[in-house]
Amino acid sequence: MGSLLIENAHIIDPSQDLDLEKGAILIEDGIITFCGAGTDIQSSHITERYNAKNNIVAPGLIDIHVHLREPGMEEEETIATGSAAAVAGGFTSICCMPNTKPALDSEALMHFIRRESNKIEKAEIFPVGAITAGRNGEEISEMDSMVKGGAVAFSDDGCAVESTNVLKQAMTYAKMLNKTIMEHCEDPTLTAGGIMNEGYVSTSLGLKGIPSESEEIIVARDILLAKLTGASLHLQHISTSGAIKILKLAKFEGINVTAEVCPHHLTLTEEELRSFNPVFKVAPPLRSQKDVDACIEALRDGTIDCIASDHAPHLAEEKEVELANAPCGLIGIETTLGVLLTDLVKQGKLSLKRMIEALTIKPASIVGINRGSLKKGSTGNISVIDLDREWTVDAKTFESKSINCPWNGKILTGRAICTIVKGKIVYQI
Repeated sequence: MGSLLIENAHIIDPSQDLDLEKGAILIEDGIITFCGAGTDIQSSHITERYNAKNNIVAPGLIDIHVHLREPGMEEEETIATGSAAAVAGGFTSICCMPNTKPALDSEALMHFIRRESNKIEKAEIFPVGAITAGRNGEEISEMDSMVKGGAVAFSDDGCAVESTNVLKQAMTYAKMLNKTIMEHCEDPTLTAGGIMNEGYVSTSLGLKGIPSESEEIIVARDILLAKLTGASLHLQHISTSGAIKILKLAKFEGINVTAEVCPHHLTLTEEELRSFNPVFKVAPPLRSQKDVDACIEALRDGTIDCIASDHAPHLAEEKEVELANAPCGLIGIETTLGVLLTDLVKQGKLSLKRMIEALTIKPASIVGINRGSLKKGSTGNISVIDLDREWTVDAKTFESKSINCPWNGKILTGRAICTIVKGKIVYQI
């Protein structure tokens, strides 16, 4: 495969507590063999060089919550386009959710995802298997065989497992397999027919609201089940201050629980729905400023472990309908880094090192993949980030097949300018 030397790099690697302003990284045959001061490199067979020009060089970014829509909904996104969108956003590893048609609930479909990922040679794709067969919530899936096929975790994302007993069984098996259960925390009996966050704004607009308690009830139930079974539980797209309080207490008590937050729940509020634009309709819904502030603080202090995009492509015509009839979801894998840098890091709300940690080693540890580090012997996945690169979001130029992006037209500062997967440059601007 040859070797790649990255020179003149400002290296930030939270997994090593490393912040080196003038360094170099050598990747040989897809594996990092050196990370440190450039003057210390001992190699005479470098086949390719990349000048980072003092830009940030970090472990390849990782997104553990992405919807690729294949198989079954290839008109919205495919493994190929989703993988290309990932590396354009600086992401080298992604976990795809199982709410496809058919649902990712078999060993054969795990092999399919891995095989297609290897063919494309863009971002590495790690499949998440369905918790229940067909995601119907009635009986647990064949979890053991899916692990053999490459499943890194289990989720019925798009809906919570409604039956407490079924989820208890799933957690018991997941613990035996040393895998994490990833839960979509919304009580369907409280979200049914809801369009946006329940509160003053929803009342003033005459729109049916979704109460914060719809999330908090499931968070509390699932944490109690994790305590009972000893399973590893990951809470997806946390969005309310109440859920964060429950999460913080659970961590204090030593329960094995982690959580993620999405860029839109860190930067957008329910006020966006005053436009009646369906692009802002997501699940869980955009919340109040109080909730946004709580999410930022929880991310900053580590109560929330990582950041995930919940990249959810939809056809333009699906979103170009009345708000009540539009599906939930937005795309974000190509804008996540820029939005975080522009609206959080550059505003002093989140440190650059903590942001990188929440996009690398933290998500890697949650799903148990050996990624997110620049240590010697690690896979050569790297993101080069220009903190000062100014660009205007234009969804029509995205690698993604869909354009349902809430930041379309926004000027962002900071983006990935080079993405390297297994020592190979797969994206560069």
